[in-house]
Amino acid sequence: MLASRNARVAAGHRAAAVPGLRTVPAVRSGRRALAAAKAQKKEIMMWEALREAIDEEMERDPTVCVMGEDVGHYGGSYKCTLGLYKKYGDMRVLDTPICENGFTGMGVGAAMTGLRPIVEGMNMGFLLLAFNQISNNCGMLHYTSGGQFKTPLVIRGPGGVGRQLGAEHSQRLESYFQSIPGVQLVACSTVRNAKALLKAAIRSDNPIIFFEHVLLYNVKGEAGDKDEVACLERAEVVREGADVSIFTYSRMRYVVMQAVNELVKKGYNPEVIDLISLKPFDMETISKSIKKTRKAIIVEECMKTGGIGASLSAVINESLFNELDHEVIRLSSQDVPTAYAYELEAATIVQSSQVVEAVERIVGGRVPAAV
Repeated sequence: MLASRNARVAAGHRAAAVPGLRTVPAVRSGRRALAAAKAQKKEIMMWEALREAIDEEMERDPTVCVMGEDVGHYGGSYKCTLGLYKKYGDMRVLDTPICENGFTGMGVGAAMTGLRPIVEGMNMGFLLLAFNQISNNCGMLHYTSGGQFKTPLVIRGPGGVGRQLGAEHSQRLESYFQSIPGVQLVACSTVRNAKALLKAAIRSDNPIIFFEHVLLYNVKGEAGDKDEVACLERAEVVREGADVSIFTYSRMRYVVMQAVNELVKKGYNPEVIDLISLKPFDMETISKSIKKTRKAIIVEECMKTGGIGASLSAVINESLFNELDHEVIRLSSQDVPTAYAYELEAATIVQSSQVVEAVERIVGGRVPAAV
């Protein structure tokens, strides 16, 4: 306000100082300053960006609805639907009983009959109770009905290793769901892509499992406007480089970038790719990166056995084997239940120091860049 006031005063002084110049009222200058301030993007948290996406899509399309435990009057376990029941009513923002198989099945039925439901799992680990509905129903109905039905359904919620949440609340279910035919897997990682990807998922005619990491809800950043919609099948080149390709997704993007800051000081030039689409993989972006660097490291929070990294490593070895100068390195979580104790919890998942060590091992020595 002070800056705006000073701008108005200065504008008035400049106009009055020139003989014969018509004086522009200070109020007009003030309005322009206010409009410019509104035009500037403010930073918001990821949960706010997700809420914006849901709100804008519900406003745009009356067939979009939300269902899940505490999504209505409580606003969702991480406030992604905060206050929406007041705007759209209890039937479009529906509080359900604690029965994941029941309300997920209801979401599948609603999608079959023309609605676009968003099913929120209070924790992704709880969706194991709805595995039958996700696998045998929403993933296969378009095929088993001979194309008579489609299931434009988004299943979303918090997952991943948090801060001492215990084994049952630290699940990484992407490895469980990746083998289901007909289902797409998407993992957001930033405020901007969270909003744009969720909007795209809601508009898609395919069933989408949308992974949000429990530790990223309070990450801040700028979100796009209501017309910005991202491609669900496209990876993001976070950083271009030439030494090695590091493939990652979700919270591990930040772990990798922490390692990159250290690697750059040591003279390394890694390329970082955020997969975003966990099924299908964006093989165009992946292939282009590997052909440039000829080395690949996969960093994930998923378990090593049967995880996303295992699938990606297999695809790279099958289709890009002759482009590699080194075996594919996988940095994954240990195949053990996630401990509650902080030190043990940290020991089960990938740390930035492991990424640094892996790059140094496969790339070799580098001379630190001159400061």
